[in-house]
Amino acid sequence: MRIYDECMPQIRVSEAARFLGVSDDTVRRWIDNGALTGTKDDAGRVVVDGLELAHLAREQAALPEDPTRVGSSARNRFVGLVTGITADKVMAQVELQCGPFRVVSLMSSEAVRDLGLELGSVATAVVKATTVIIETPQGKGIV
Repeated sequence: MRIYDECMPQIRVSEAARFLGVSDDTVRRWIDNGALTGTKDDAGRVVVDGLELAHLAREQAALPEDPTRVGSSARNRFVGLVTGITADKVMAQVELQCGPFRVVSLMSSEAVRDLGLELGSVATAVVKATTVIIETPQGKGIV
């Protein structure tokens, strides 16, 4: 078992705002009203604790309801809008915009027709993978 330092990553207000999809002013208001704890880093900039920010991000996440309403063992479900369909006689590329994330799927053109996919329609991308790669900015990982 690995024990990590007590020191959590410190995230600048502008970066926190980008991660949460809000303005810098909103993050500052959350600090002012106690929703987030702000401290100053060595350069005098206001920063927030990375773990506290992660908890707030999870609380703030408001996902659209999955229109399929099916039971599934896949936990990675992304509800979004179809923003692109490129199809030929056999294969198709379908693009969804799921919140801030673009998800692309390759499928048969027959599947596109069977699902009734069209630009602007609501769809759910379901991802079940045995490999998920996690990356960090260079020099930020813990060895």
